[in-house]
Amino acid sequence: MIQFIKSGDTLEKNLCGVKQMKIGEICRILDAKVLCGQELMDTEVSSACGSDMMSDVLAFVKNHAILLTGLLNPQTVRTAMMMDMKCIIFVRGKTPDESMVSLAQDNGIVMMTTDFRMYTACGLLYNAGLYTSGSDKV
Repeated sequence: MIQFIKSGDTLEKNLCGVKQMKIGEICRILDAKVLCGQELMDTEVSSACGSDMMSDVLAFVKNHAILLTGLLNPQTVRTAMMMDMKCIIFVRGKTPDESMVSLAQDNGIVMMTTDFRMYTACGLLYNAGLYTSGSDKV
């Protein structure tokens, strides 16, 4: 549920009723293909971050989140490791090379790919109830 709260002269969105979602449910919603971490489908996450810029991901600072990206670079996995993210989902049907999949597997990160574009994938997850806790403002 989304509530709007008065903050000074503006209304801010306060996301209430934030629920956790299992990675397996996210996989189903995005019609994704699991590349590694099939055994971790029952892991719960409570937020998501969609970006191709890893500096923005580092500023996100939410543990136990998922990352949606189109960036096929080992730095993507390293950033997810630093941020204690549980899952990386590559959008637009992108598929990482075996070294990236292996790095994710070795670090307990689920890796998937979906044919949806990032905007659509984020919207589907948001619509299913996977929000960011607190305000969406930076």
